[in-house]
Amino acid sequence: MIRSELIQKIADENPHLYQRDVERIVNTIFDEITDAMSGGDRVELRGFGAFSVKKRDARTGRNPRTGESVQVEEKHVPFFKTGKLLRDRLNGK
Repeated sequence: MIRSELIQKIADENPHLYQRDVERIVNTIFDEITDAMSGGDRVELRGFGAFSVKKRDARTGRNPRTGESVQVEEKHVPFFKTGKLLRDRLNGK
């Protein structure tokens, strides 16, 4: 599902809301999650999962085309851990 499909589904299930308002709500939720993670915070949605940021240390990598060694800088990457309810639903429990 992509963002526009999510917005459309929410708008269809809530006919009392304008689509532009639903779009603003969805965008605000994603912006808040992004802002919290960029500040180093963890975002937990009970029953769904938790978003956090993991640090990857600098390392020596390899260019797959040439085989040459390259330095890969330290970076921060998003990480998602599923909640128990989501895991159970995916496994048919």
